[in-house]
Amino acid sequence: MSSSPLSSRTQTLILATRNQGKVREIADALRHFGFDVRPLPDNFPEIEETGSTFEENALIKAHAVADALGLPALADDSGLEVDALNGAPGVYSARYGHDIPLLPGEDDDARNNRKLLDALSAFPHPHTGRFRCCMALVRPGKADLVRHGVWEGVIVDTPSGNNGFGYDPLFFDPELGRISGELTREEKNARSHRGKALRRLIRALEEEGSAG
Repeated sequence: MSSSPLSSRTQTLILATRNQGKVREIADALRHFGFDVRPLPDNFPEIEETGSTFEENALIKAHAVADALGLPALADDSGLEVDALNGAPGVYSARYGHDIPLLPGEDDDARNNRKLLDALSAFPHPHTGRFRCCMALVRPGKADLVRHGVWEGVIVDTPSGNNGFGYDPLFFDPELGRISGELTREEKNARSHRGKALRRLIRALEEEGSAG
């Protein structure tokens, strides 16, 4: 990654999430860029995501953290949109299966995946869709930065791979010919919706530093 005027000084930045998968995917790139990246404090109150779009939810979370702590905060809101389901689960991706009971040995991700496959069983293949991400960086005294990323793919019938989280075991990238859950972190970051949004956000920060 190219250097920028911001990389010569370190600034604390809070990631507005407790999702360790997201923290791992985002933290390295921002540290290289000059931020001291820290996760959301354990005692921070739950942030209610009341937005109807990924952008609205990302801004809600980032503003809540930045306003409370007086520090720059980065939040992302992301999810899976499936064409056959008219864009569902969408902004409800993380809690898509909360209306059905967990089976023995299941976690939330497995339950979400099970509900998705059940919903898609009534529709013909291919089950096209996309991961969509919005990242919002909120900094006291500066303009908000918002960037988006999209990753097109196909939902498969059988989970595969132990990498990633969420719907990764069901998401097939036709260009790579592989399941997201089979990709290394580096491979996923190069293709994913979150990786694209993060790179666009970093470019915006570099442009800010050059302009300043």
